[in-house]
Amino acid sequence: MTVHFVASAQLPTPWATFQMHGFEDPATGKEHLALTLGDLQQAEPVLMRVHSECLTGDALFSMRCDCGYQLQEALRQIAQAGRGVLLYLRQEGRGIGLLNKIRAYHLQDAGADTVEANEHLGFGADMREYSMLQPMLAHLGVKEVRLLTNNPRKLDALSRYGVQVVERLPLTTGLNPHNHNYLSTKASKLGHMMSTADFTPVQGFSLATPAPKTAD
Repeated sequence: MTVHFVASAQLPTPWATFQMHGFEDPATGKEHLALTLGDLQQAEPVLMRVHSECLTGDALFSMRCDCGYQLQEALRQIAQAGRGVLLYLRQEGRGIGLLNKIRAYHLQDAGADTVEANEHLGFGADMREYSMLQPMLAHLGVKEVRLLTNNPRKLDALSRYGVQVVERLPLTTGLNPHNHNYLSTKASKLGHMMSTADFTPVQGFSLATPAPKTAD
């Protein structure tokens, strides 16, 4: 995949002022972002999060997943470290797109889990690919990272593209009654390296009264 760097600008956030780098994939028309903080050319491995777009979670505060919580926690941790990278990849709905994601949610409302819903629509459980990582990280000069992830596929992808993951750091935030089954499914069917027992529940929500099946 050929992804081209386009431009950079400052991005003030509640956690820090990041440098925002825009990239474009001419073949698909998709635009990807890298948010960086501090000097990436230092010898120490860079704290990094590879985050796939989730409009419902990242922008609309959905509690059906943990994506928005993960995004905010990753930015907070990078800001606290004073140095790091967050790659924001335009792969909505684990690669099936926003409208198909809504269709999948409709099936989940009827009782399917997140994997069953994707497969019922004719998609794989996870359609994302990560070839854009190579040109983006090459542009940033990042070769060694401490990766914030629960997903083994991201570890494999970075290894394939010549980036050494010296440490994996789990992201276990955002547990609530609406995503408990979703998180369990990611662990049991997608191989994510986590258990809901590892998660800190969202403040103000109790798991004592489970959400209805529609919340998977």
